[in-house]
Amino acid sequence: MQPRHERIVVPDPSLVLLVGASGSGKTTFAARHFAPTEVLASDTFRAMVADDERDMSATADAFELLHAVAAKRLAAGRLTVVDATNVQPEARRPMIALARLHGRVPVAIVFDLPERLCLERNAARGHHVPPRVVRGQHALLRRSLGQLAGEGFGRVVVLHTPEEVETVSIAREGAEGADTNAMSLGFEDLV
Repeated sequence: MQPRHERIVVPDPSLVLLVGASGSGKTTFAARHFAPTEVLASDTFRAMVADDERDMSATADAFELLHAVAAKRLAAGRLTVVDATNVQPEARRPMIALARLHGRVPVAIVFDLPERLCLERNAARGHHVPPRVVRGQHALLRRSLGQLAGEGFGRVVVLHTPEEVETVSIAREGAEGADTNAMSLGFEDLV
């Protein structure tokens, strides 16, 4: 099957939200396509606060720090990628507002992979998220798909298969040396 997207064009600078259930491949994707300094992972901030990325009691403090670092990066004109589930509109809303406050385009890269695959990948991890939580995240994501474009994202790209996630490339728009002939993806890519 031919992937739907061969290249995702992201404005540089911008705020990129990775959106998907645990086990959908967001962290691997971020590591493959972005510099470590560009990626703000909720697990990393949770570990900073509580010495344990799985300590959910540290989530509020972790996101307070993540938002503060994102604000500093956006103000400095740096591409900023948020690696968190971002499956709830109330989690995305402040990030979209933050991007707009700093005059940056908010971009959503959505990992709409099959629930079964997310559960399998998650189970294979040494520190997996409970299956009921992954199912809940997947359900929230599915409910959000039709609403993402209306939330204020400048661009929304939905990846549907592991092959698509594996083969898609990222091009930076506005960055020195960017491919100016690259296909620009927008709201019409939300399918």
